[in-house]
Amino acid sequence: MLTGFEPVFDERSEVLILGSFPSVKSRKEGFYYGNKRNKFWELLREYFHDDFGDGKEEKTEFLLKNKIALWDCVFACEIKGSSDSSIKNYVLADVDKIIRRSEIKRIFCNGKKSYELFIKGNEELSFMTVYLPSTSPANFSFDKYKWFAAFDEIFK
Repeated sequence: MLTGFEPVFDERSEVLILGSFPSVKSRKEGFYYGNKRNKFWELLREYFHDDFGDGKEEKTEFLLKNKIALWDCVFACEIKGSSDSSIKNYVLADVDKIIRRSEIKRIFCNGKKSYELFIKGNEELSFMTVYLPSTSPANFSFDKYKWFAAFDEIFK
């Protein structure tokens, strides 16, 4: 059984972005979206017009400055490689821990698996949860404008 990362958030966080579970490269790097081909960090750089650094500290500072919380919907699981479809025997993350101690208005699920697993275990939060296309390099139909539109609801 593998475990994921602790959440990034503070009491000012307004948006919670949930991935599914850290990839092999992310687990090796020790932080979220560690695969350089994943579009997540570049998406945030482009939307916020901010060229924050590549280190864990710079990324964490950027997230908190912009009131973004980051976690994965699965805290622990068995997984083959980085394949979301192979996730089994999973333990969902306790997102109430973040919601109780912050100002979360929306939850953005990064990809279908994240959304499906999260809603399955947190149906009462479906009213504030949005499915967004995965930023994974395996998603060839990625559309950054769906993310931008979701961000506009909160940040504009």
